[in-house]
Amino acid sequence: MSLILTPLSTQKFTLKNRLALPPMATAKAKADGAMSDEILSYYDEKTRDQNLGLVIVEHSFISEEGRANKNQLSASKDLHVEGLRALSDLLRRNGAFSCLQINHAGMYARPSDASVVPFGVSSHPEKEVRVMTKEDIKKVISDFSAAARRAKEAGFDAVEIHSAHGYLLNQFYSPLTNKRTDGYGGSLENRRRIHLEVLKALREAVGESYPVFLRLGASDYQEGGTTIQDSMETAKILEREGLDLLDVSGGFAGYTNPHENTQGYFRDLTGELKKNLHIPVLLTGGITDLLAAEKILVNEESDLIGIGRAIYKDSEFLRKELDHFRRG
Repeated sequence: MSLILTPLSTQKFTLKNRLALPPMATAKAKADGAMSDEILSYYDEKTRDQNLGLVIVEHSFISEEGRANKNQLSASKDLHVEGLRALSDLLRRNGAFSCLQINHAGMYARPSDASVVPFGVSSHPEKEVRVMTKEDIKKVISDFSAAARRAKEAGFDAVEIHSAHGYLLNQFYSPLTNKRTDGYGGSLENRRRIHLEVLKALREAVGESYPVFLRLGASDYQEGGTTIQDSMETAKILEREGLDLLDVSGGFAGYTNPHENTQGYFRDLTGELKKNLHIPVLLTGGITDLLAAEKILVNEESDLIGIGRAIYKDSEFLRKELDHFRRG
């Protein structure tokens, strides 16, 4: 059997194959972030063919001041749990292991109240921010923890912490934006401190047996930014502290690699990270055919393959590709 259709099992979870739908914002939630029929219809259309092993639902804000856009999904209030449960139930019926990604946008936040100044890890030359105090940091950690509890209560099989694409945790991680001089800035150890504190808080909220993933902006791909060496060290520590899966993307380069545009363009990151980790590694980036995906798995450059834009553009993409792939 091809690797792409082989189950992946860990001590905490099993995926029926190596195909994942990565988180992609739909901006289809209601104004307050509540679940909508449009979101449910969207995910049903993308998953009803039962071909996806893992679905990571789009980033959901953990607090109003961390909201990234007007119609972003919310995991910020207990009253949103029932709506989220409708989505986890749908994904389960459609045969997928479901994960909810939770996020704080930091300086890129756009709260409903336009008078609220977004949090900043440090002052920023081009953005008006409110530099975070230790109390602000504690609140964010608590908000991540509460959002993870809601994900579990809503029936999702796992929760994912978002630390990529320049959002708040990535703003702490990257020296491009973290100019702090306290225990959360300066050295790599300090810049990743909040990640470990968030992970610990999540564990206390959801228990040891519940899978916790993290999407890491593993390289900024620019001078003075984070590097693969930083992320290898950080990923090993996160694994040691109980992380269950590493979802790899870009940092301040976003979800693209400025130096590479072939299929699986984050292979330079996932290949090195996989050599150093025991937990599964997920690669997303420009995959448009399953033969290329299979080659990445055979070359041990990743454990899982995320296919985003191709499925976003064509809900029949995976069914057609699998028919072609199985015929060889």
